[in-house]
Amino acid sequence: MAASLSSTAHPAALPAARTAGPRTTGRLAALVADIREAVGRGLPPDPTAYLVGEKLAPHLGAADLLTPEQCEGDPERYRQHLLHAEADGGFSVVALVWLPGQRTSVHDHVSWCVTGVHEGEEHERRYRLLPADSPGGRARLVATEDAVNPQGSVCGFAPPGDIHRVWNGGPGKAVSIHVYGADISRLGSSVRRVYDLPSDR
Repeated sequence: MAASLSSTAHPAALPAARTAGPRTTGRLAALVADIREAVGRGLPPDPTAYLVGEKLAPHLGAADLLTPEQCEGDPERYRQHLLHAEADGGFSVVALVWLPGQRTSVHDHVSWCVTGVHEGEEHERRYRLLPADSPGGRARLVATEDAVNPQGSVCGFAPPGDIHRVWNGGPGKAVSIHVYGADISRLGSSVRRVYDLPSDR
């Protein structure tokens, strides 16, 4: 049987981009300008993600980065607030708000991504895709790393090798800032594929 990969967003795992209240604080505007400068260098995805992570890190945890509305969650699933989409589609900035126990499906991404934990902590499990080992067999996922990312932590990645699942394993709300090298206002999500495959854990 072939690998089962969904090429479209799964509603329960990939909430559509939404915004609430004022979209830009002064600090967010400064962060966007810094990201614009980094992306504008035109470097390959990996060094671009590294530079963007350097720009994001000093703002994490700052009380004046997001409005209260941009930190609101949804009791049904994790919530995505679109904070900025660059006019030329070069990058987008999103706040994800996770209530305890909320999680994504296993997925990969349409572009490079940088994520920083603004409040609380995020749990992450990363996977590697193993092809089918026989004709008619099925591909499977192998977990390669588990991480607990506390407030202030930053990580970046670029396809391929970007398959993971993220969840809030803590007792309180978690908020993370994600910067994607794509137009999330148009796509609605950074997710390229959702994986429905056997995994070792």
